[in-house]
Amino acid sequence: MKSYAFAIRIVKLSEYLTKERKEYTLSKQLLRSGTSIGALIAEAQYAQSKADFANKLQIGLKEANESRYWLRLLNDCNYINDNMFKSIIPDIEELIRLLTSSINTSKKRTNAN
Repeated sequence: MKSYAFAIRIVKLSEYLTKERKEYTLSKQLLRSGTSIGALIAEAQYAQSKADFANKLQIGLKEANESRYWLRLLNDCNYINDNMFKSIIPDIEELIRLLTSSINTSKKRTNAN
């Protein structure tokens, strides 16, 4: 699962930021948002309704967008270098595209009924 693999990368990045760069505030924000994406997708799998399913994915999309923000900020503040940023940013961009597509498909199916 892509969101799970992304969460693992975020946990490792957070460990690096706290141990090597002594950065605690931004890394904690990224850890929270970056790991919640997969948790929300997992929750959506057992949603109580189609609307609940779409809502969980929508919240996951918000968390993904927030994670992208923190990654950009960490890069621009030189807590992570360009190579680290270029390595991880495609992952969050892909998750955003996948979540957006899933939400749109879910909404179309809900509106068709």
